[in-house]
Amino acid sequence: MRVTEAARDIRSQSVSVVVAGQAWGIPIAAVREVLGPQAITPVPLAPPAVAGSLNLRGRIVTVLDLRTALGLPPTAVPERATEVVVEQEGNLYSLLIDEIGDAMDLAAGTVEAPPQTMDSRWRGLATGIVKLDGRLLLLLDLDRLLGAVGTA
Repeated sequence: MRVTEAARDIRSQSVSVVVAGQAWGIPIAAVREVLGPQAITPVPLAPPAVAGSLNLRGRIVTVLDLRTALGLPPTAVPERATEVVVEQEGNLYSLLIDEIGDAMDLAAGTVEAPPQTMDSRWRGLATGIVKLDGRLLLLLDLDRLLGAVGTA
């Protein structure tokens, strides 16, 4: 696989999260906190990936189900879902994930373009892919995610 010029110059830090067994990297600069299961209030007529909203210390936060955004079935045990709160353009969003991983530094040259054989929905949400000890880390583009789920 050929590394694109833009991907070769990337040097970033990400927090890894797992959704349906697949590791995704979220830019660490956008992560505000990690929460355990929260009480989520449904939002009528919201896009399918919007699981609802929650009150986080007096601030209303939109909750997005990454499984739904990725075209996957919802988790069988929602009461065990973890949430990662991210900030994008001054707004807070809580991303429902299966589990939280580690913070990691991604060195320049390790990020490759997503392969053309990847599902188009996933490829549209990934800015790149990194090979890690026997697994792949897809880098999540928060702007594209918010646009794809209808919140941007």
